[in-house]
Amino acid sequence: MSARSFEPRGVIPACLMPFNADMKIDEAAWTAHLRDIASVDGIAGIAINGHAAEVHALTIPEQERAVIQAREVLGPLGVPVVAGVYTESSLEAGRMAAQAQREGAEGLLVFPPAFMSLGGHMRPEMIEEHIRHITDNSDLPIVLFQFPVISNLSYPLATLIGLCEKFPTIRAVKDQIGDGNQHERQIRELHALDNPVNVLTTHSAWLLGSLAMGCDGLLSGAGSVIADLQVALFRAVEANDLATAKAINDRIYPTVRAFYDAPLLDMHNRMKEALVLLGKMSESHVRPPLMQPSPEEIAKIGRMMEAAGLTSDTVYRNAA
Repeated sequence: MSARSFEPRGVIPACLMPFNADMKIDEAAWTAHLRDIASVDGIAGIAINGHAAEVHALTIPEQERAVIQAREVLGPLGVPVVAGVYTESSLEAGRMAAQAQREGAEGLLVFPPAFMSLGGHMRPEMIEEHIRHITDNSDLPIVLFQFPVISNLSYPLATLIGLCEKFPTIRAVKDQIGDGNQHERQIRELHALDNPVNVLTTHSAWLLGSLAMGCDGLLSGAGSVIADLQVALFRAVEANDLATAKAINDRIYPTVRAFYDAPLLDMHNRMKEALVLLGKMSESHVRPPLMQPSPEEIAKIGRMMEAAGLTSDTVYRNAA
């Protein structure tokens, strides 16, 4: 297999997945959501079948259909599709990677199997085998998801570097390690490899600081709402324009409070509510066990959207 040309860097929003009240995927709403994100000048691609899309609650056929539909929508617009590979089974991961490639995805976002939280960091050969099944079935560029330390699913630095050296189609790491010291070290060491690997931050709660450490871009669910601000911030950091970057970060900060306050597992539910307030989604259903935010929290989201300059007074008053 020959290497693919897509280089995962820049701003790659992770899209949400709209559902109807009966919990079926609302394909018309999803198409509109994809087109809305794709309309932002400067994005480098769109990630599907990730946490933002509630991938934990999507069936395999639904994930396969998502790849097909995303390509139908985004292909004519020239926007690359990065498809999530989220499964406990390495055999299934290989099949998912092959299907994504057949359907025209330009990259893969590879999650660690959740059962590895029981001690996978002590058995690096397990994740090597998982990725081998993927690379044996696809030569698409891989974005490897580095989970937070507290999840017990993150890769020790030596394992992370070893994976990147062993599998040259790993072209980027989506870094959510959650520790500034380790984050900076990973950036520096991944960049220092003979075949350098990009770092896409997903530290959306401290995005300016993370980008300033030298990240090559970002991959974040918040891009489903504020992709334009993310692009502007990334460009300002690349240009070493600190004053502009700080001003943009000041606009982003209220959205941090809207999306990323505890409990963190509600972050994408809150993003759906924000899009409803902005008139970009008509409904905000989430699949159980996730729950929709309370009326009080929705009102808070409205206030934070207003503080970020993202919604009109009328929309805010209706939310409150």
